Amino acid sequence: MKKIILCAFVLGSLTMQAQKISLGKATDIAGKGLKAMTFTNADAAKLAKESVDWMDNNNQVAGPKDPYTVRLNKLFAKHKSQDGLNLNYKVYKVKDINAFACADGSVRVFSSLMDIMTDDELLAVIGHEIGHVKNEDTKDAIKSAYLKAAALDAASASSNTVAALSNSQIGEMANAMLDATHSKKQESQADTYSYDFMKANGYDVVGAYRAFKKLALLSEGGSAQSGFQKMFNSHPDSNKRAEAIKKRAEKDGLWKDPGTVSLPTTKLTK
Repeated sequence: MKKIILCAFVLGSLTMQAQKISLGKATDIAGKGLKAMTFTNADAAKLAKESVDWMDNNNQVAGPKDPYTVRLNKLFAKHKSQDGLNLNYKVYKVKDINAFACADGSVRVFSSLMDIMTDDELLAVIGHEIGHVKNEDTKDAIKSAYLKAAALDAASASSNTVAALSNSQIGEMANAMLDATHSKKQESQADTYSYDFMKANGYDVVGAYRAFKKLALLSEGGSAQSGFQKMFNSHPDSNKRAEAIKKRAEKDGLWKDPGTVSLPTTKLTK
């Protein structure tokens, strides 16, 4: 099974369609080279694009007339230029539940996430991912992944030039990104960005509350959600994040009690 790179992720590392490549001792090498290497935002964007292109070629992408693409276009077309970022977006038709955004402005939404999230909930999740990119949370993560894939030591990593990677190295860099996590502070800042994004655009901010409640339900599930449970050990508690959204919405006079939040029994994208 191939694993997918999550440049900025809210849900966790998920399996896809091919074999993960072993990183070997490059992990230690990358740790030494990380601080030494000059690494720009342009470098991060370039490597992110290479990774996303690799993913697009190794996963089923919804076509332009697919209901998932039609729905995402309806929701997000007007946000292609968002807060100084030039965004492009696609839907991966996979069973895993996730979404991510990368330094090059690529946004990828998984069809199974769209199946369980309402429009406002989806916008809140996407806003969170964009927040990670805007806050440059992904820069060090992809830098570390690049160093592992290129197997650079501290001396060679001090170069100002990012070396070209082979296709297998790009796949290896994608795998390395699976191990990247954001700090609780970074997650909180992305949550704030999402809330502000929703509020500024006149969307229902309670959608962010509902989205986190649904993620909490997924993390509490049985063996089918074991990946969620593992991931949530290193992420802020979704119920607490939902409550933080509620408090802010109440303060802003935007809170409307949604009642009990539950996972839908039928797909919301048809």
